[in-house]
Amino acid sequence: MNGPLDGIKVLDFTWALAGPFATMQLADLGAEVVKVEYPETDEKLRGFGPYYQGISTFFFSANRGKRGICIDLKSAEGKDLVKRLAREADVVTENFRPGTMDRLGLGYQSLGAENPRLVYAALSGYGQTGPYSGMAAVDAVAQAMGGTMSLNGELGGHPMRVGVSIGDMVGGLYLAIGVLAALRARDVTGGGQFLDVALMEAQMALCENAIVRRSAFGEDPTRQGSRHALLAPFGPFPTSDGWVVIANVKEWELFCALIDRDDMAFDQRFATNRARLENIDAMEEGLVAALAARTAEEWFELIEPANVCSIGKVNSIADLFEDPHVAARNMLIDVPLPYGLPGTLKLPNSPLHLSGTPAVVGKPMPEHGGDTAAVLREWLGIEAAQVERLRAAGVVK
Repeated sequence: MNGPLDGIKVLDFTWALAGPFATMQLADLGAEVVKVEYPETDEKLRGFGPYYQGISTFFFSANRGKRGICIDLKSAEGKDLVKRLAREADVVTENFRPGTMDRLGLGYQSLGAENPRLVYAALSGYGQTGPYSGMAAVDAVAQAMGGTMSLNGELGGHPMRVGVSIGDMVGGLYLAIGVLAALRARDVTGGGQFLDVALMEAQMALCENAIVRRSAFGEDPTRQGSRHALLAPFGPFPTSDGWVVIANVKEWELFCALIDRDDMAFDQRFATNRARLENIDAMEEGLVAALAARTAEEWFELIEPANVCSIGKVNSIADLFEDPHVAARNMLIDVPLPYGLPGTLKLPNSPLHLSGTPAVVGKPMPEHGGDTAAVLREWLGIEAAQVERLRAAGVVK
C-alpha cells in the first residue's frame, strides 16, 4: 500500500504556499496529487528564489511527491478536460480568491455536478462569505488579521510576524484535515461536499487561550516576548555559548540547586509560581547570571535528566542537520531534483509516523507539464496523438 491515502486522486489547482503545503501532506500520505498549472508559465516563475540549478527552492519545498500537468483553463477544450478529470477525482483543491473558479465555470457547483462524490476544498484569505471574502491575504496579513501577530513580539514592542509562514502553513494543515474529514464522511454518506477554509480563521484557532481569557476575564492579551502569562520561568535564557528554553518548573528548590543558586530557592519573592510572576524581572536577572556559567549542551545534560522542568536547546537550522535525534527519527531526507538534474536536496520528512501505512516521501517536485500525457492517458484514456493535437493547439503542455 502506497501510504494510507493510496487510491485517492487529488486534482490540485493550488499555488504559492498555503494550498501546495496542504496537498503536499496528502501526497506524503500516498494520495495521487496532480498539480494543474498554466502552460505558459516559465519554470523559474513557478516559485520564489533562491534558485538551485535553475529550480526554485521555494517551489521544491512545497510540491514534492506530486505529478504535474498543464492545462489552459480559459480555453473551451481545457475546461472540458478539467471536468472530465474531476469525474475521476476524489478531491479538487484550489486557493484562488473566492469566485475565481466559478467565473471559469470550474467551481464546486459545476464540478460537483460532474461528480457528486467530489470533495471540493477551497482555501482563501477570509473564506467564501462575509465582508472580507473578496480581499486577498498573504501570510503576514493572515497573521495580522487573525490575532497571532498581536501576541508575538517583545513586551511593549511592535507586533512581529512569526519567523515561519504559519499564516499560510496552518491554513494548509487545516485544509488537509478538512479533506480527510470530508473523505471519511463520504464513506458514510456516499456524497462529496464543499470545504471552505480561511487563513484568518486558522490563525484565530491558534489564539484559543487568549480568546477564552478575553471571554472569561475581559482581558486583552498582548505581546509578552517569550514569557508565559501563567508560568514563570518560561522562555529562552542565554548560556555561555547559546540559548536554552526553561519551562514548567516542577521543583523550584531542586532546580535552583542544579544551577548553583540556592539563595533563589529560599527567596520568598520566588517561592511560588505566583510570586515568580509578580517578581519576574528579578527572577530572570538571577537566572541569566546563573546560566551564563555553562554551555547550552552542558545545562541540557545536567538539568534534563533531573526531571525538574522542561529544558531544550535553541537549535539553529544548521544544528538540526547535526542533531542525533533528528537523524535517529529520519526527519531530514534527501529528495532528488527533477528534470534528471544531478544531486538531491534535503527536506523535512513527514512528522506522521504511522506504523502500518507509513508516509511515503522522497519523490521530487513535478516537472512543468511533465506528467500531462501520462495523466490524460491513465485518467481519461486519451492517446498520444490526441495529446499532441491538444499541445499544438495550446490547450495543454
